[in-house]
Amino acid sequence: MPLPLTTDRRRTGAARALIDRLSAEGRLPVDDLETLIRTATDADRAYAREAAVAVAHENFGNRVFVRGLIEFSNHCRQDCFYCGIRKSNRETERYRLDAEQILACCAAGHALGYRTFVLQSGEDSRYTTEVLVDIIGRIRATYPDCAITLSVGERGRSAYQAFFDAGANRFLLRHETATADHYARLHPAGQTLATRMECLRTLKDIGFQTGAGFMVGSPFQTVGDLARDLAFLAELRPHMVGMGPFLPQHSTPFRDEQAGDVDLTLFLLSLVRLMLPTVLLPSTTALGTARSGGREAGILAGANVIMLNLSPTDLRPKYLLYDNKPVSGDIAEMTQAARASLGALGYEIVVDRGDHPEVAR
Repeated sequence: MPLPLTTDRRRTGAARALIDRLSAEGRLPVDDLETLIRTATDADRAYAREAAVAVAHENFGNRVFVRGLIEFSNHCRQDCFYCGIRKSNRETERYRLDAEQILACCAAGHALGYRTFVLQSGEDSRYTTEVLVDIIGRIRATYPDCAITLSVGERGRSAYQAFFDAGANRFLLRHETATADHYARLHPAGQTLATRMECLRTLKDIGFQTGAGFMVGSPFQTVGDLARDLAFLAELRPHMVGMGPFLPQHSTPFRDEQAGDVDLTLFLLSLVRLMLPTVLLPSTTALGTARSGGREAGILAGANVIMLNLSPTDLRPKYLLYDNKPVSGDIAEMTQAARASLGALGYEIVVDRGDHPEVAR
């Protein structure tokens, strides 16, 4: 007669059953997701990680897609309490890149094998729809073999449509949290979760490869909030998911808050891979900032994308969303170092646009 299971063994068995269900069904009820996040042991997290890596290999092999990040403006009209370039931050030295400077960044990246350019900025009203359409059009004409990703925040449908028509392919807009009350505690009055969600659904409707995502360990966050984040991703089915640990910035209201948990972030990356098998899943800069080797750990948790900074080296220190963000280094050397570190793990950075498989087909 078998001995009864210990409490830990019962918990592990229940957690693994939920992991298997998530992988098979692509979603779980919020209560089950909360139970999984709350009760998973280190062994359960390892089980999820191994399953996630297998799913990533099934869909992408050992290929990792690299994106060239161009942080073209640190002006922002928004005042998010966690962000180092929030409009109320008087310490930030502001800058803007013009079209020629942005194209020079693209040229440097293209020569090194980058086939996706990510144009990221604060919500800067100086870059009107017409200005961004001109920049997108010039990049599209110069680099027809490349994908153009935008990360410029909340805009109206007509602006999003104009960007898409001009040749932009992808749009990153983190939802940050899928809980309205939590969203309100991270942002000032006037910024709402409803607006953010409407933007995401509009982007998908237009035809962008759309990216959502959230911070892990942001102030006031609960396990229930994280469960609702995963449930929202299962419902939205984005093409990309960007998530990393919350990291405080010294000139924000959250300067003294504790950073997010790296191991929990890695576990949630694995769950997202199991839930969305073909999603484009970055191992973020924040992971590498929070822990030495964090970027590689993200790949080993099921991620398949990394971003490296093509921005002018003298301007990178001015785009500090959080403290200790890496800002130095020659892009050729950084690219080679990334190839070597991932190559040692058996992965290959490829010269490829790295579209979502549905789009590629």
